[in-house]
Amino acid sequence: MSCQPASRRTVLRGAALAGAAGVGVAACSPGEKRPGPATPTAPVELGAPEEVPVGEAKLYRNDRLMVMQPAQGQFKAFSAVCTHGGCVLSKIVDGEARCGCHGSRFDPATGKVIDGPANAPLPAVPVRVEGGKLVAGPKA
Repeated sequence: MSCQPASRRTVLRGAALAGAAGVGVAACSPGEKRPGPATPTAPVELGAPEEVPVGEAKLYRNDRLMVMQPAQGQFKAFSAVCTHGGCVLSKIVDGEARCGCHGSRFDPATGKVIDGPANAPLPAVPVRVEGGKLVAGPKA
């Protein structure tokens, strides 16, 4: 099933009918925009380094970040905000970070675009281990 955008009239009609029937309305949104800067302006504690397996990446969607551990104890972080439309990346599948809004795909190891419509890489974010936790963003 693919998610097709609905016209404003269709959405309003559906909401009115659902409201009249006492039924909740669910949106079709594989991705979502969240307000705020694309990269952290203060340190963000993400959790234990062990949560990011060696050779893999992990999305921290609430913090709008993606962390990769290319080799044991080495970490790279990137903004998880798509450079095309500003949506937060939705998942990492088959070694690709994917945006659910318009289908852009990124390399989690470099932040570079694999496939558009995005044409700019994800911004790098400083990341380090402090006190046994991954911390992204500028130092305090």
